[in-house]
Amino acid sequence: MDVSTAIESRRAYRSLEKMEITEDLIRILALSASLSPSCFNNQPWKFVFVHKNAVLEELKTALPKGNDWARNASMIIAVLSKQSDDCILDNRKYYLLDTGMAVAFLILKVAELGYIAHPIAGYNPEIVKKVIKSPDDMEIITLIIFGKHRKEIDPALSEKQRHDEIERPVRKSFDEYAYFNKFSNGTGY
Repeated sequence: MDVSTAIESRRAYRSLEKMEITEDLIRILALSASLSPSCFNNQPWKFVFVHKNAVLEELKTALPKGNDWARNASMIIAVLSKQSDDCILDNRKYYLLDTGMAVAFLILKVAELGYIAHPIAGYNPEIVKKVIKSPDDMEIITLIIFGKHRKEIDPALSEKQRHDEIERPVRKSFDEYAYFNKFSNGTGY
């Protein structure tokens, strides 16, 4: 699969079915993330691949009701970083950008492999830290819900989530986020 196809086929589906998680799969995903660029090659990211059933079930207690669908995950990837592990140049803090790029590389690899990687913001970070035994100074950036796409829509989904399973959510138009030469109101040059 080429990069354009991976980008275009990537979707944050919520209807998941269980699949086997292997150490080889985890190593492939981790390697893909590790090839991401970072400021001075600091590589500030950490990934905890939670797939053993007992730990996975404990981690799912960090999910609120709105993310009930994520309880069907075959794996949850906790993404961590901390500001001091990356560049701070003239008050520009790069750890979030660099970690986000590594997540994007991982997600594109998942799309290439034909699976689902759905990053979420809805979780209790204190529970996550306790379950994965994270150091106190690490920040939980996101959880990535991983699994195989199920064609039948998960009954736990809300009406909007069901709609988004069927149709890709509308993307902003070019003029809403892109500008030529200067930040403007979209009137051009």
